[in-house]
Amino acid sequence: MGDTWAAVPGSAERARSVLAAAWSCAVTAHGVREEYVGAHTVDGDGRVLLHVPEDSVLHAAAICAPRGEPPAVLELADVSPVPVRDRVRARLWLAGRFVPEDGRSAFVPSRVVLRQPSGAVLVGLDEFAAARPDPLAAAEAALLTHLADAHAEAVQRLTRLVGPDSLYGAVRVQPLAVDRHGLTLRIERARGHGDVRLPFHAPADDVAQLTERMHVLLARAGAAGCPRALQRQRADRDR
Repeated sequence: MGDTWAAVPGSAERARSVLAAAWSCAVTAHGVREEYVGAHTVDGDGRVLLHVPEDSVLHAAAICAPRGEPPAVLELADVSPVPVRDRVRARLWLAGRFVPEDGRSAFVPSRVVLRQPSGAVLVGLDEFAAARPDPLAAAEAALLTHLADAHAEAVQRLTRLVGPDSLYGAVRVQPLAVDRHGLTLRIERARGHGDVRLPFHAPADDVAQLTERMHVLLARAGAAGCPRALQRQRADRDR
């Protein structure tokens, strides 16, 4: 069906998406770990600008460190907005140094590591700086919670596109993630869980295009047969 159909976000794009969507970050500097909520912004090349309170350990370290550049590690977690098992979808670590800049601390990374369920990968610094976050990253939380809360029947209809082996023993299916390339469903079983990706026929660069891509998926699901494995599981559970 072509490369577009099978496309998934690259590691650099995924890392930039985690950075763009995260509301909080943990900073470890000089052996001390501090949590900051709503205190960081990201510029176009992925540089993190952190507004640090004057009474924080990091602020003191920046003043006392040679050249005002304390080594540090930033950790950001990508957490599913929909309540599911194992909600952390990815973690991003950036190692580097803080440089004071106009009353803020600008972070200059020297190493970027992205960990996903498939494993950890080292992201090249040039690749990281050149990448752009997924265009749906900032809206993903609202989109997924709306899909789960207001359109549960649509989620169930989409399971018609999932193979029976993946649905065997399923007790609940929830939307886990969405990006411009596709929608990922979390399939929970009595023991364990698994994820299934439903790719779009073309990338969605905004919410309007995402709506069209979802309609296409639902139309395909409507033309498919009902998932017998999930029906059997529901029948057993209702007895």
